[in-house]
Amino acid sequence: MSVPLSILDLVSISEGSTAREAIAASMESAKLADRLGYSRLWFAEHHNTPNLASKATSLLISQAAGVTENIRVGSGGVMLPNHAPLMVAEQYGTLANMHGDRIDLGLGRAPGTDGMTAQALSRSSAEPQAFARHIYDLQGWFGDSGTAHSTPIFSSVSQGMEVPIWVLGSTVNGASIAGQLGLPFSLASHFAPDQIDDAVRVYRETFSTSQPTAQIDKPYVMAGINVMAAETDEEARRQFTTLQQMFLDIRSGRQRKIQPPVDPAEFAGSSPSMLEISAVGTPDKVAAQMAEFAERTGADELITVTYAHDPAVRDRSLELVAGEWY
Repeated sequence: MSVPLSILDLVSISEGSTAREAIAASMESAKLADRLGYSRLWFAEHHNTPNLASKATSLLISQAAGVTENIRVGSGGVMLPNHAPLMVAEQYGTLANMHGDRIDLGLGRAPGTDGMTAQALSRSSAEPQAFARHIYDLQGWFGDSGTAHSTPIFSSVSQGMEVPIWVLGSTVNGASIAGQLGLPFSLASHFAPDQIDDAVRVYRETFSTSQPTAQIDKPYVMAGINVMAAETDEEARRQFTTLQQMFLDIRSGRQRKIQPPVDPAEFAGSSPSMLEISAVGTPDKVAAQMAEFAERTGADELITVTYAHDPAVRDRSLELVAGEWY
């Protein structure tokens, strides 16, 4: 297929496992993804959750970049309201100094957590104009001068690193920001299917290269899709129930680690609607579903999300998908 494939990893912690084990398994998956030819590996920031170890994304990125050679590694994303923009510039500038031109910086306006935790983390505004201004400042810190556009503060570790910046979003609002800023757009369609078509349309309609923030000369969309491939459709559907359980837990407010798969019959007609954008089955069927979604959205790249209670199941899915796609 001509559309590149990437991976979004939230470093899931399975029932009976620990965060340390989850991180170790994630790094093994990173090595595998690098060998299989995936384009990029992103880590997403989430807080106050017992089932995810992707909290300190810059540390995970550094570790993953250190055990891989070719794959791009980045954030999908840094939830900017949780951070001081200068600190983000310094962290990702340091990563680029350490690991070269393989680092991406995806930025989101959502907190990646509940309201109480967001308040505890809050360091900058999520208001659209402030978000755009912070992106412009980040570009200044990553630029030749190493100085933000709105302040004379200088960052030696980010100067000249030119770390690519992406805007993450799940609605037309995020799409509009990405388009107006002339930046690539990563669409969170894997958990927010309601505004997919409108978001892609708005992004392309509003895309402009006239702003000083513009980094690309034409729109670029990367769309998220949940993926579970196995040797049989039945096994793929069974393994997919791990993700279905996770989203039902989110909907009910239940907090627990990633659960083992159950009989798919338990979800007959009741799978969470948030998981509408999913490709589940044998490799050929998964590839066909992914290709159909890419054609629907006109996506320039797909970013896959795969949850499994057993990391070996996730890795096998990555292998099967890559073997069919490439």
